[in-house]
Amino acid sequence: MKIEIISGSPRHESVTVRVAKFLHKFLSETTTHEVNLLDIRDFPLPSIQKVWTSLEAVPEEWKHLGERIFSADAFILVTPEFNGGYSPALKNLLDHFPKQSRKPFGVVTASVGAMGGMRASQQMLLLVAAFFGVVSPQMLVTPLVDKKFDAEGNLLDESFQRQVDSFVKEYLWLAESLVK
Repeated sequence: MKIEIISGSPRHESVTVRVAKFLHKFLSETTTHEVNLLDIRDFPLPSIQKVWTSLEAVPEEWKHLGERIFSADAFILVTPEFNGGYSPALKNLLDHFPKQSRKPFGVVTASVGAMGGMRASQQMLLLVAAFFGVVSPQMLVTPLVDKKFDAEGNLLDESFQRQVDSFVKEYLWLAESLVK
């Protein structure tokens, strides 16, 4: 199975990407799946003008991105919380592509605050449903992300590993059940 982890923070000094880096390394080391990390900062897409319904419809400058999205069997979306919602840059990226019908999604939020992006996580459930994806009900909400992960994505707070393990277990069960 090919899992694409999308780090959805466009900020140069993103702390959200720390969780995405950790999950990329963790899943790469503990599963046999192909796990990739797509950092939205590497793909500064213009505002949506047209949905790219096939790889052939993707403009040449974005072909590499299109190949990754179209070939992914499953996704993990990692977003900060901006004013009570998920990252507009993440939504813009996803909007460029067609519905991801019946593909499994994991939802991960991160914040330096105590709520960990809880409001964004609830909105992500609606977003995945709008894409016809199947979302894992076990989300990974990450409060105080700057205290839990360092800039390289190493876990600093070992007690948080239990939440990671619960998220990964449920996400992989769903993804492996759907992708055959």
